[in-house]
Amino acid sequence: MKPKYRLLMWIVMIFGGLAVSIYFDLHYFRSLFLSWKFHLITLIPGIALLNIVRRISRNTGRTLARYGRKGDIPKFQTNVLVDKGPYAYMRHPMHLGLLFFPLSFGLIAGSPVFILIVAPLEIAAMLLMIKYVEEPEARKKFGEAYDRYITGKPWFCLRWKCIKALLKDVPPADISSPFVNGCH
Repeated sequence: MKPKYRLLMWIVMIFGGLAVSIYFDLHYFRSLFLSWKFHLITLIPGIALLNIVRRISRNTGRTLARYGRKGDIPKFQTNVLVDKGPYAYMRHPMHLGLLFFPLSFGLIAGSPVFILIVAPLEIAAMLLMIKYVEEPEARKKFGEAYDRYITGKPWFCLRWKCIKALLKDVPPADISSPFVNGCH
């Protein structure tokens, strides 16, 4: 799936989900949705969760930029299978972080319907996308190397060493350098 379609999908999921949520919040959870106390209670964990999502996305993106690019390829693309950092423990560490984005958004918006219904549905949709889009694309791109890589490696890992690898700061890669990944 092309990056622009993924971005469009995210926009539709988040803002479409928010519009639907607000409609139902105003009809079924009006007093809760209009309560400043509820918004304050949900805002704080929402911001904390969004910060974790941002950190995981930044670190996994930097890991991909540092180890997943060889030669002159478009930005945000990879052509080298990465098995370092959090990718040593799980196949989809960036997606693990992104799975929590809808929940953080719902908490920040203070929308009971988004938190209880829309976010879980969007998380389920993302899991289906991993299974039916991401995994086949990776298998097609990397072939037998990907089959070897996934042996015994789960989609996600919640053990402490995995979480530490996800949250460990990764310096940005200088992708303009001709020496990234040892390329000359």
